[in-house]
Amino acid sequence: MAKRRRSQKKEEEILVDVFEAREAAQNFFEKNQMKVVGFGAIVVLLIGGYLGYKMLYDQPREEVAMSQMFKAEYQFQRDSFALALESPGSGYDGLLDIIDNYGGTEAANLAKYYAGISYLNLNRFEDAITYLKSYSEAGNVTSITKYGAMGDAESELENMDAAIGYYKKAVSGPANSALTPYYLQKLGLLSHREGDEEGAKKAFERIKTEFSDAPEAVDADKYLVMIQ
Repeated sequence: MAKRRRSQKKEEEILVDVFEAREAAQNFFEKNQMKVVGFGAIVVLLIGGYLGYKMLYDQPREEVAMSQMFKAEYQFQRDSFALALESPGSGYDGLLDIIDNYGGTEAANLAKYYAGISYLNLNRFEDAITYLKSYSEAGNVTSITKYGAMGDAESELENMDAAIGYYKKAVSGPANSALTPYYLQKLGLLSHREGDEEGAKKAFERIKTEFSDAPEAVDADKYLVMIQ
């Protein structure tokens, strides 16, 4: 009987706590109703404004930028790098105009990559590094080629330590069966040239063990003999 009374008392205490909590919440809302409603309205406005910006401004701007880059991409693919940068033809924007006029879009970001590779092929190595550095890589391929191209540019500028650093970045991410052994070979040869025989050995041995079917694997043994 005593146990039952204790159980009933505990239930009553819980009910009192729930009632008091509900009453406190109600009192708080009544006292701060305008603030709560105002805050909710601000949240709604912010969300609505963001969605409106994305749908009415950002997305159409992205589509225009992509359509404008069509001709520049065509010139880039046919190795007409100077035309791709500034005057692809038919009234389309060049890569540099797309970067300037559509900043913040995916098209402008991709244009930075194309511009960097274009400048590399035009032997304007400092410009190549500038644009490639500003490019936010997406996917395994461009994350390799971005740093590989920066390594090439630094190598041409005789900045060998920087070049080796970029080649190491190019081969440190997810592997690509064609690109990774290509830049491993460059890393090995440049490391050997700079007197880092251990670094060169690691690069060539990795080609042999991980990319035995790659064309670079054929020369790996020859290079290993050369550095021993």
